[in-house]
Amino acid sequence: MQTIRAAVCHAFGAPLVIEEILIAPPGMGEVEVTLNAVAICHSDISYAEGAWGGTLPAVYGHEAAGRISAVGPGVRGLAEGDSVVVTLIRACGTCPSCAGGRPTICETPHDGDKGPIRTKEGGTLHQAMACGAFAEKVVVDQSQVVTIPGDMRKEVACLIACGVITGIGAVVNAGALRAGQDVVVIGAGGVGLNAIQGARIAGARRIVAVDMTEEKLAIAREFGATDGVLATHKAPWKAAQRAIGRGADLVVVTVGAIPAYDQAPLYLARGGKVIMVGMPHSGAKAQYEPVILSFVGQGMIGSKMGDVVIRRDIPWMVDLHAQGRLKLDELISKTWSLEEINEAIADTKTGHAKRNVILF
Repeated sequence: MQTIRAAVCHAFGAPLVIEEILIAPPGMGEVEVTLNAVAICHSDISYAEGAWGGTLPAVYGHEAAGRISAVGPGVRGLAEGDSVVVTLIRACGTCPSCAGGRPTICETPHDGDKGPIRTKEGGTLHQAMACGAFAEKVVVDQSQVVTIPGDMRKEVACLIACGVITGIGAVVNAGALRAGQDVVVIGAGGVGLNAIQGARIAGARRIVAVDMTEEKLAIAREFGATDGVLATHKAPWKAAQRAIGRGADLVVVTVGAIPAYDQAPLYLARGGKVIMVGMPHSGAKAQYEPVILSFVGQGMIGSKMGDVVIRRDIPWMVDLHAQGRLKLDELISKTWSLEEINEAIADTKTGHAKRNVILF
């Protein structure tokens, strides 16, 4: 095992600690990736705060990019030196979900306590989300990486690994948006901005962003929103309906706030559907009147990681960026060093940052 530096969570809600850890060489079907960049996602923060439980100590981080520095036996189509995006989507390829084209909900469990990383003393260290990318290197399954052009900046590429695929995929894959339909996106953070981009790329007629501040709504317009509504409005769904001229065909909830989920169906047109992306804390509950949804043919769909197939969808998004049709550079609020990760997390929690990125 080799020694690397990582940001380790020892207690929920406590600052991460930069320390040396051990990482094993790649095993069967695995690759080692030396990371250049990892973005901070709100899911990492929620996990580190104990929102969904889990084992400690742990290394979080799952939105990364770098170069393959070692290849284990049985790996196909990947080689040392390849530039790659690293995702948390670990797919066995053979379970009913994978075989049905939905690898984001792979049914084969992965035990992060038995992953490739250990404390410097050799103790258990949890590889969170099968990734553990708040570290100089990761060892992951070959199904979790996708090659990208070697000259693509890694701080830009890493954003695709989660926020971009989740937002765009929620609209295009889970929502199956058709050109000319109308979309409401609740939350104009990193995922929400990409849902807005997905709606724009897919040809939506009206794209209404809903957020807490005029500042966030202005940013949403830069990414393709045609209208903005303050969530603090007494009845924001009515303001959205006025902007559209009717209810929305698609409402994408990108925040983990229960009030947003309670209100989401109120934005819908007849036959419309809510795409549930944002993740509230475990135990939190929303309330609906199901007779209304049933009577007017509305629906609610959960979407994990945009229902993407990464080797199909990530190259498409990389090409869109190369054409100038997908904004990625503009998503980066600031870059930080690994030693500054706690400051970067604090900045992310203010809600003003689109994406903060750690550079190694």
